[in-house]
Amino acid sequence: MHANLIGLGALILVAGLLARLGRRFRLPTVPFFMLAGILLGPFTPGVTLFEHPADLDMLALLGLVLLLFHLGVEFPVEQVLGSGKRLFAAAGAYIAINIGAGLGLGFAMGWGTSEAFVIAGAVGISSSAIATKLLIELRRLANAETPVILGIIVIEDLFLALYLALLTPILSGANSAGELALRIAISFGYLALLFAVARWGARWIGKIIDSREDELLAILMVGLTVLVAGISAEVGVSDAIGALMIGLVVARTSVKERVERLVLPLRDVFAAVFFVAFGMSIDVGAIGSVVVPVLIAVGITVLTNVTAGLITARLFGLNQRGASNVGLTVLGRGEFSLILATLALAAGLDERIGPFVALYVLILAVLAPILAVNSRMLARFIPDRLLHDRWRYVREETISTACTHMDRIQITETDTDVCPPCVESGDTWVELRMCLTCGEVGCCSDSPNKHADEHFADTEHPIIRSLEHDDGWEYCFVDATLIREPAGSAQPSS
Repeated sequence: MHANLIGLGALILVAGLLARLGRRFRLPTVPFFMLAGILLGPFTPGVTLFEHPADLDMLALLGLVLLLFHLGVEFPVEQVLGSGKRLFAAAGAYIAINIGAGLGLGFAMGWGTSEAFVIAGAVGISSSAIATKLLIELRRLANAETPVILGIIVIEDLFLALYLALLTPILSGANSAGELALRIAISFGYLALLFAVARWGARWIGKIIDSREDELLAILMVGLTVLVAGISAEVGVSDAIGALMIGLVVARTSVKERVERLVLPLRDVFAAVFFVAFGMSIDVGAIGSVVVPVLIAVGITVLTNVTAGLITARLFGLNQRGASNVGLTVLGRGEFSLILATLALAAGLDERIGPFVALYVLILAVLAPILAVNSRMLARFIPDRLLHDRWRYVREETISTACTHMDRIQITETDTDVCPPCVESGDTWVELRMCLTCGEVGCCSDSPNKHADEHFADTEHPIIRSLEHDDGWEYCFVDATLIREPAGSAQPSS
């Protein structure tokens, strides 16, 4: 017993130290938790803290349950239901493209039908935690595309619940089509029951777990969550989806904010154990057999995400930089991919799924932040015809909703349709820009004389507007960002 405590403590400590090292390079914590499990597990030479990773099963399962429970508690149902049709169309396109590509890859690998559905989910569902952290760390919360990104990952989380409900009967190994249909019906029926409890019984659930003392509230909360997760598994529905759904129920109670605060540190600690335990279960020797499929999966994921980003940009009138930011911010894969792999291994599916998902998540966990930081480079290569011709001169610029110089706008219209300094010197220009502080018109940065840039350097008037037909965008030199979408962008272009 003492040896187990020492091993567990050392394991968590090493995982935390590795994750702290990774944070210095702005990398997510999940791959470093996995790395700690791999390094200190039974399949690598050197120190082995647990000869039998199954010894951590209960703690790892608790981490999985709390991870999904917290997701349910903070899930903004009203925000999703109140989203416009364009957001649902963008999220639907993202899910369809990524899941479809993942399913095709799964069948092409020839590991089996159940394995193909697991691979589709692992490849197709992004990590909301990694995406959110990237938005914060890259200071893109005020960008015009950020609400769209957040909406997509929220709807994607909702899709996860439906996918788990569909996947659980498939993993259970039904003997006939009729039995499979029955199990799927039971899963979705149970899901509907929990939705009904969230809609009409949340008040009673709140009374059951409510307490003035945080200590008792935490105990009652964990007890309820674990109980529902266990009942869900007994019914034939994943314990993970049971935890997610009871989280949705608690989210509609009066104790939501307190529960969210109390569950967060518990989730972080036990979820770390879950990721470490997953890493310990990976046979490093088997990674060599999945390197090629993983590299193919990574390439497909980058391609499908960029494609989904372009579709989203078309729907919301974003420029090339916005399309790049959408596609590359949601590129990371993490906790959900590992959850699906864990369920697959527990169901006795092909053992190659473990190292496949582990290596896939590790590569994308490093690659996604690097690509997101350099999204401007991708924007340079996106053809104008895929989005809007009027973005030709601002394709690499961020569109922001938080410019601090809007009070400097004094003049918004002009009858001038030439660059006066160029006319005076007999030179030509490419496009025209107008200073919104004094109204002076000058030529753009692609013109030989760059009079608009020169005017800003002389006067420090911050904001210009394009005078080209149907443009309508405004740019702040100080913030180095577009501050308004093109006129008419509320309607997607044909």
